[in-house]
Amino acid sequence: MIEPIAKRVLILGAAGKIGCAVRNGLRDRYQLMRLADIVPQAPAASGEECVDAELTDIAALVRAMDGIDCVVHLAGVSVEPDELQWQQVLPANIVGTHNVFEAARQSGVGRVVFASSHHAIGFYHRRETIAASVAPRPDSYYGVSKVFGEALGRLYADKFGLSVACLRIGAFRPAPTEPRHLSVWISPRDMVELIRCSIDASAIHYCVAYGVSANARSFWDNREAASLGYMPRDNAEDFAAKILAGAPSEDPAAAPFHGGWYCAKDFTGNLEAID
Repeated sequence: MIEPIAKRVLILGAAGKIGCAVRNGLRDRYQLMRLADIVPQAPAASGEECVDAELTDIAALVRAMDGIDCVVHLAGVSVEPDELQWQQVLPANIVGTHNVFEAARQSGVGRVVFASSHHAIGFYHRRETIAASVAPRPDSYYGVSKVFGEALGRLYADKFGLSVACLRIGAFRPAPTEPRHLSVWISPRDMVELIRCSIDASAIHYCVAYGVSANARSFWDNREAASLGYMPRDNAEDFAAKILAGAPSEDPAAAPFHGGWYCAKDFTGNLEAID
């Protein structure tokens, strides 16, 4: 039996889709995997602990982080809400993200891996291949919350010495289902590997990397992820023929941009002015 790595890892949002994939994919790798959510979870296995932690309750977060080396923050609103967008995003993704970083500082946590999103840069044109260093161009209130989280992570890295990795996650699902996914898809296997690399990398001050598989049509230069040791194994191109056969046309406000329908939702701007 391989001895687990002597790290104690907290997964926030452990009952979500990515959280469940990480829990299953990294089981037995670390000395402890503490799993936090506000919804019921599967019973803890050997090397696991299940706890309740609400993002708006900083005291609960501090308790959940007791003795933890690395926090993987996957919790919060994970899509652009259909209604009351800002009212839902604000407590979970703005206040809650602040509470995660502040609780990590108070608890002496060494590293935070923050689940950002490609919707932080959604209004870049698809004709552009962009690096992680580009200026933010959020496509939604949800995207704005991820820009906030990245900026907050930079502050906590520079001011308080916290090690921070921000992952701009693409379209996470078992397989791509639409043409845009041929560029932005990340498989569950690759997502688990990217998070593993972000936890295990020996030296991170602050970095932003894209959560994307080895897609032939990728929009993103992902050298930051490569510097973490990430080597994705899946490629959306394997699904291209099936996806492109008879695919419907995209909304004109979605088709030019990395963020797709997030850009088109509630769009009343001037497409010609977005260069």
